[in-house]
Amino acid sequence: MRPEHSPDPCISQDMKAIRLALILLLVLTSGCQTQVSLMPTPLPMQKGLVDPFVTSTNPETKSVQPRIQVFYATNRLGINTPKGKEYLTLFDRKLRLGVATLRFGKGDLNATELHRVSTTEKRTKPIPIKLIQVDQIAEIDPDGPSHSLTAEARKFFSRLNHLLASSEFKDLIVYIHGANNTFYRTTAHAAQFRHFTGRNAVILAFAWPSAASLLHYAVDVNNAARTVPVFVNFLRLLSQHAQYRHLDLLAYSAGAQILSPALSTLAKSSQGKEWDKLRSQLRLGEVYFAAPDLDLKHFLYELATYIDLVEHVTIAVNPDDSVLYFAALRHGRSRAGRPDPNELSPEETQWVAQASRNMGFDILWVEPSLIPGLGKGGHSFWYSSAWVSTDILIQLLLDKRPAERGLIPVEEADGTHIWTFPPDYPERLTEIIQRLE
Repeated sequence: MRPEHSPDPCISQDMKAIRLALILLLVLTSGCQTQVSLMPTPLPMQKGLVDPFVTSTNPETKSVQPRIQVFYATNRLGINTPKGKEYLTLFDRKLRLGVATLRFGKGDLNATELHRVSTTEKRTKPIPIKLIQVDQIAEIDPDGPSHSLTAEARKFFSRLNHLLASSEFKDLIVYIHGANNTFYRTTAHAAQFRHFTGRNAVILAFAWPSAASLLHYAVDVNNAARTVPVFVNFLRLLSQHAQYRHLDLLAYSAGAQILSPALSTLAKSSQGKEWDKLRSQLRLGEVYFAAPDLDLKHFLYELATYIDLVEHVTIAVNPDDSVLYFAALRHGRSRAGRPDPNELSPEETQWVAQASRNMGFDILWVEPSLIPGLGKGGHSFWYSSAWVSTDILIQLLLDKRPAERGLIPVEEADGTHIWTFPPDYPERLTEIIQRLE
């Protein structure tokens, strides 16, 4: 309760100083929040093959309102500001769960216009995405009792499970962002991806404490490593309380530094009958690494430990990825998303070849010269390329393998099986969509 008497002027000045310090800390640690604009329309919607906004049974989708919500989990330290909840770069062991509300376009963008620009190829101007509200619902202390949830946490999972029950797709998709990201950018990328599923897929953004600046990449690498045990606990929490069919995981760039070791940690925690129990509890479906910024040899070592724990693993590679080129220089080793096979021993090369043919491990070779509009050094291709985003949507929503999605196989000299886009991929889509429907 507030005191009834007037505040002491000295205390008031101290509070102002503390508030100013927190605001300065927020500015310094959050970095410049570069505006996110709506990603290119996936090919099936451009070509009129699919309109998920019309065929959806989800009431939220029918009018394609500019406002959209995504669930989030974060281990960023949070503060309350006059504008609402803000999350800093600072790492914290506590997990915070909530819902973020975002808006597509400016105030004059209505539902009809949003539907039009979401189903056409050309746009006269970018559609900005703005974070307008953050509602933290629950905070989970890792040192608290593990056998029960707080009333706030139960409320969060009740909302999540209600949306899963009403969705046409019963899988929960968790998005783990890369380095150089703010909380805003993380939720914006998750929101636009959910939008192009006809708002049917249930997306949860995991926002780890990235410093949102390329100058602080070392901070991101350190925070990613510290986040691994937090994410392990988060996966266990989801498996116990979220009522999904499968849990699909999409990790972008440095997000792989969290997802891969977390899965390996879980896999190594159980053996024998416990392994089968863990697999049954987690219900892991598709695991997708988009341009993973992770040491190649380390990625393969971890993959070997958990590949039997999940339904399927995909790694999307751009051999000319400029961001991962500089990351490799920094680390002194090639990255899994821009691999140098010469770093591998004959035994490791043989294992990759075997895994790509017989173990539910697909290597998607994103060749910039074959994909219109994809710059040679492209790193963000999973959402900036309409070809690649189309393929991801079909894979995650319909659980289809590469051949069923219209990709073509390529046999490498060492026996490795890779997949790539055919030059006539857009033309093939008509038959593919009809077959999948």
